[in-house]
Amino acid sequence: MPVFLNPANAETWVLAGLLIFLGIVIFVAKAPKAVNAALDATTAKIQADLDEAARIREEAQRLLAQLKAERVEAEAQAKDMLAAAQEEARRYEIEAKAKLEESLARRQQLAERKIANAEAQAAAEVKAAAADMAAAAAEVVLTKRLAGAKTDPLIDNAISQLSSKLQ
Repeated sequence: MPVFLNPANAETWVLAGLLIFLGIVIFVAKAPKAVNAALDATTAKIQADLDEAARIREEAQRLLAQLKAERVEAEAQAKDMLAAAQEEARRYEIEAKAKLEESLARRQQLAERKIANAEAQAAAEVKAAAADMAAAAAEVVLTKRLAGAKTDPLIDNAISQLSSKLQ
């Protein structure tokens, strides 16, 4: 066995203990730093994720508020459009009623004119028929008078008055 492994030699064991102690000190000194570094990196990552989540949440809340405002505005516009459409429908209804009444009045006037024209035409036809009948009756009467008498007293009377009226 080598001399430095001899259990009776105390310097060997002191050296071994010193090396073990230095190994532990080095390990202990570096291990917490590594653990701290890993924990710090994890903490930084978690903090970055929390900051990103907070930023996203704020943006989502801002967008939600904007969408709510747009919805309120759209509802107000829809109400205004509905009111305007109803008002326009009422106006069209009034215009249609006025045009219908005007059309009915024109048709009534046209019918009254046609009736008046038909009455005037019927009256003219009746007058013409009456005149034709009177002429025919006069012709019959005159032909009967002339057939019975050689001269007509009315014609003779008219001829005698003619000379006085011509002067």
